[in-house]
Amino acid sequence: MSAPDEASPAPKIPATGDTYDASKLGKLEGLEAVRKKPGMYIGGTDERALHHCVSEVLDNSVDEHLAGHCKKIEVTIHVDGSISVRDDGRGIPVDIHPQYKIPGVEMVLTTLHSGGKYGQGGYKFSGGTHGVGAKCVNAVSEWFEVEVSRGGQVHHMTFERGKTTKKLEVIGKAKGTGTLITFKPDPEIFKETTVFKADKISQRLRELAFLNSGLEIVFTDERPSEPKPERYFYKDGVVEFVKQLNQGKTALHPQPVRIAKETQTEIDGKKAEVHLEVVLQYNDSFNDLVLCYTNTIHNPDGGTHLSGFRSALTRAINQFAKANNLLKDKDPQITGDDVREGLAAVIAIKHSDPKFESQTKVKLLSPEVESIVGSATYEGLMFAFESTPSIAKRIIDKSLMAARAREAARKARETIRKGALSGGGLPGKLADCSEKDPQVCELYIVEGDSAGGSAKQGRDRRYQAILPLRGKLINSEKAQLDKVLSNEEIRTLITAIGTGIGTGEDDASFNAEKARYHKVIIMTDADVDGSHIRTLLLTFLYRQMKGIIERGYVYIAQPPLYKIKRKKREQYVDNDEQLNRILLELGSEDIVLSRAADNHVFAPAQIDPIVEMLAALEKLGHGITRHGAQLAEYLDQHDAGTHELPRYLARIREGNKESHRFLRTDKDRAAFVAEMGLDVDATTAASANGAAPVGPQRRVTIHEIFEANEMTKLLKALAHAGVETKFAVTETARYVFTENPGTKSELKTELHSPLEIITQIRANGRKGLSIQRYKGLGEMNPKQLYETTMDPDKRRLLKVNINDAAKADALFTLLMGEEVAPRRQFIEDNALNVQYLDV
Repeated sequence: MSAPDEASPAPKIPATGDTYDASKLGKLEGLEAVRKKPGMYIGGTDERALHHCVSEVLDNSVDEHLAGHCKKIEVTIHVDGSISVRDDGRGIPVDIHPQYKIPGVEMVLTTLHSGGKYGQGGYKFSGGTHGVGAKCVNAVSEWFEVEVSRGGQVHHMTFERGKTTKKLEVIGKAKGTGTLITFKPDPEIFKETTVFKADKISQRLRELAFLNSGLEIVFTDERPSEPKPERYFYKDGVVEFVKQLNQGKTALHPQPVRIAKETQTEIDGKKAEVHLEVVLQYNDSFNDLVLCYTNTIHNPDGGTHLSGFRSALTRAINQFAKANNLLKDKDPQITGDDVREGLAAVIAIKHSDPKFESQTKVKLLSPEVESIVGSATYEGLMFAFESTPSIAKRIIDKSLMAARAREAARKARETIRKGALSGGGLPGKLADCSEKDPQVCELYIVEGDSAGGSAKQGRDRRYQAILPLRGKLINSEKAQLDKVLSNEEIRTLITAIGTGIGTGEDDASFNAEKARYHKVIIMTDADVDGSHIRTLLLTFLYRQMKGIIERGYVYIAQPPLYKIKRKKREQYVDNDEQLNRILLELGSEDIVLSRAADNHVFAPAQIDPIVEMLAALEKLGHGITRHGAQLAEYLDQHDAGTHELPRYLARIREGNKESHRFLRTDKDRAAFVAEMGLDVDATTAASANGAAPVGPQRRVTIHEIFEANEMTKLLKALAHAGVETKFAVTETARYVFTENPGTKSELKTELHSPLEIITQIRANGRKGLSIQRYKGLGEMNPKQLYETTMDPDKRRLLKVNINDAAKADALFTLLMGEEVAPRRQFIEDNALNVQYLDV
């Protein structure tokens, strides 16, 4: 290539015809920024972010408790997927803000960086620090409602996707104070899922009750057919929390060590208050669990409070051991990993001005906290050790055993490493893939040689590796690491994955970067043995290769649950939900649906959407029938023009008699309350004047029907599709359902309500259908195994996450630990929930 001519002019950039000036700059108004960039405010749009929204609203109620104004919080998941958080705090201010000229509640729910947590005196300690939490939830919600009881009145306001749809208005009288917030996540934002998981929410609520002694929390999930409210209340708070973390384990000292301190510090010339509570207790296990909280917010990535605690713990144990001649010259040095073996601890601080890594508050950054926690922990431990030397001796003996086991494990790891290097590298039973890029490589860990043989034949050899494991692995929950590493199957697994193993910061032998596969897939049979092997594998990976789980490399294969046959059709079905969909799909084949009144025939393409909408109405109707009303009766209350449904259901019980009334609006509810003489709006009551009732006592409950919005949408869609939106059963036929039309086996059935359409279609779907429960990988040939369980285009993989370390630790201890009684209790409590049992 020749050099460019120095005299030639610089190349011209072609003009675009546009000029870049101030007119090209944009600004996102109000909460539009949150909807455009939700990851900046709630950490993403996935399941974790969805549940973070609940925490944002919940934390405001907890802040009221921290300020001394809230004793009870109620959280309810509704049938339509919305969720409510109610507290008996002071209630969000409803008066007009002197500067911004809007009600306080509207300001804090629509204006970013507004609230009562900027040092105005509303809160000393608060989980909310940025003034973006609740309004972000408002922005990413399909609809959002707030009800404030304050000053003897109930105030109500509604929003849609962050924009006000109904201004603040008084809807009745209030006996006490408090705030009720209800919202439904927006599927336009949360495209992965909008379904709340009850176990995630209940775990967080239990955690909050532990961290806030004296706070009562009630949780109800209305989606099951028989909801069971759960109540959390812990008088001794964090001490009870640590005792629960040690359930299923043998404690080395019966009472946890509690360290508490209140102090003031100076940050940027301003005084800040820090309250510290550290509770710890050692057990006989080989694992540690330390949970960190700031103003009741869980900090999963730790931070300065965790680093201060860890260094103080190591220093105190070593200092006491040396001062009391509890260490001999031949003993190994006790490291931080050693002193944490068998430790369960909770570090809870309250800080008037905390600094976090991000809005999701996963890590505390406040530098002053490290020295405060460190000095308090060191002094508290030394006092506890000197007061009760027997406790100190047990802890030091435990740490020494850990140090010796660490040395033995190091030698065992070295043996594995040398064996891999000298013996040609990978284990012989591993059928490796030809691709070497870990990002595209997959390792299937398969139960037994038989299924392993089918998997090897059916796999895609380019990127799918197969490792069959024979028999059951050693239980790594019960055995020390050096014993675990002597197990041949474990050694094979470690060599195949390539990361090494390790559990602590002082142990550099584990390196997730060296993982040879970015998908490690556990594929076992769907029976008792398969479940046991899967649990043993997960136990080992959680305890010794936690890093690959945290990076999202570990998956569980999901073989199909059923095999269905009908005529020539044969299909594998993944779960009950899919089976129900298939029944509706099959039931819609070879049928004609017509209106009896005018013989209008619905086009085949219309039937599936109609069936889906009716099924959704049926599901949402559980919330109505639970309160004693009939779904058809409620649906027939809709407005003829807008299809809007009543918002409230009043249930009236007098002696053995029961009746109900539907109340369309807030005004209707207020009028009903006045008519019935209730002393509190939207509550239960017998009489307003307190006089003894004459005759049967009357009890009234008013239930808000949160599912009304979704049902209204469905009614509009059904009407648009030509379905009559009158649901009461009539004597005359409303629809005609014809099976196998135009054939000798043609069969006509008269239907008397739109809801009977879906019942008839389900019954038709089951005709001639054979449903076989599938449980074994060995029941399929290599081609079927690949198509159903290994083909990336068709398979279902369940990613293993560690969303809650405490719950994961407790579950592994319960299922795999030494204590038999808690495991027996767990089996007895959950036996009736098992749908399929292999015996």
